Amino acid sequence: MQRIYTFRNRLLPSAILMLVLAAAPMSAHATSKEIIELQTQVQQLLDMVQRIQSTLDTRFGVLQNLAQQTADNANQMSTTVTALQQKIAAQNDATNGKQDAISGQVQSLNDSVDELKSRIAKLDKSIQDLQTQLQNIQNPPATAPPVANGAAPVVSPSAGSAGGEQTPPLNETFQAGIRDYNAAKYDVAQGEFQDVLHYYPLDDLAGDAQFYLGEIAYREQKFSDAVKAYNAVLEGFSGNHKAPAAQLRKGLALMALNKKEAGVTELRMLIKRHPQTPEAAQARTKLNALGVRIVPTTTSKQ
Repeated sequence: MQRIYTFRNRLLPSAILMLVLAAAPMSAHATSKEIIELQTQVQQLLDMVQRIQSTLDTRFGVLQNLAQQTADNANQMSTTVTALQQKIAAQNDATNGKQDAISGQVQSLNDSVDELKSRIAKLDKSIQDLQTQLQNIQNPPATAPPVANGAAPVVSPSAGSAGGEQTPPLNETFQAGIRDYNAAKYDVAQGEFQDVLHYYPLDDLAGDAQFYLGEIAYREQKFSDAVKAYNAVLEGFSGNHKAPAAQLRKGLALMALNKKEAGVTELRMLIKRHPQTPEAAQARTKLNALGVRIVPTTTSKQ
């Protein structure tokens, strides 16, 4: 394009110069025929220049039209790409939302499975206790032989040890454990809570006792033991009212063990499982303080 403009700019001055020379007075020796031929050549040259200029103008117009079309196509392509990017972003958001919903449903299913496992374990324990009672009924202990001549009865060591063990009362034992726990008598309280678990494993207070065993270990900064105790609550007593607190304390104990990722996972699971509890609010506060993104909870339609 630049070369065309340069050629035209050089050709026009030359043609004008020749036209001026043609109009100038001719030499006395020039004949009229030569003047006519010269004028004819100049006219032809001017016609050629005009044709070239017309051709250049036409091509320049075509190039301008092509340039405009190219610019329009580029704008349309840019608009199309922008719309496509927005569509992809919207699809990604929708996909993330569906993944969160599926994750919540899977978690709810896992909770149901855990609760079912807990119930099955309790049923197995009940069956074992019944079998033990049946065996005791079918095989009663041997009675002592009659005492002759006023002699003292002979008591076998095994019978004495079996008859000497007494089951402690449930509520009194549990409340004693709470009092000793609040008084920081952790060794005594631990024994009392273990008695509740041993003698009343199927009672609701057994889940509470297991939770306080975790609390004792947490206060004594035995965080590994605390995690195990809280796990026992979540796995064996998932329907217990202490389950949200156990999961919260488990997450904090894991963080105290420098297992931040595992602790964050526990707090997120707590928010999904029990979103309306005070423990879930504490978990959100902790995650916000750590700068961790909280996955929004999803509600399933019944």
